[in-house]
Amino acid sequence: MKKLTYLSALFILLLSFNTNAQTSKDKRIIEDAVEAKATILETDEGLKNFFDNAAGYVIFPNVGKGGFIIGGASGNGVVFENGKKVGMASLKKLNIGLQAGGQSIIEVIFFETPDDLRDFKKGNFNFGAEASAVAIKSGIAFNAKYKDGVAVFALPKAGLMADASVGGQKFSYSKF
Repeated sequence: MKKLTYLSALFILLLSFNTNAQTSKDKRIIEDAVEAKATILETDEGLKNFFDNAAGYVIFPNVGKGGFIIGGASGNGVVFENGKKVGMASLKKLNIGLQAGGQSIIEVIFFETPDDLRDFKKGNFNFGAEASAVAIKSGIAFNAKYKDGVAVFALPKAGLMADASVGGQKFSYSKF
């Protein structure tokens, strides 16, 4: 039980730090986001339609997820509006429940309308508890649809974790 308390405190501490990057770190995140987009399109070219037609999107190239009963996720990403970089974003998630493992993923969130993107940038955006991402596989994007103005896709990079939820994620945005 002491170990569980220690892990809980560690996750809360890690998630409490401000994850907005400094300039050199921003550059690395931007480079990673460009690479992540290429990887996503290689995996499922059907996502090109989302990239081309969304009012905006945010790519989180390195989201770390992990937990054992108490879990968390965090990552930094790049926000695009009409295909142009407009700012940086961070995501944080802390949850309690049946879970075990760790995973690194690419997560991309597409915004259907300018209003949906504006809500994200104002900080009025989070996922409800039931929200989940569509796992990127060849051909899956052709049938994917927006739900409440957003579409979320995830591509596992490494690790194994039995959890595809994005519910409870909180976001912050900072303009360039």
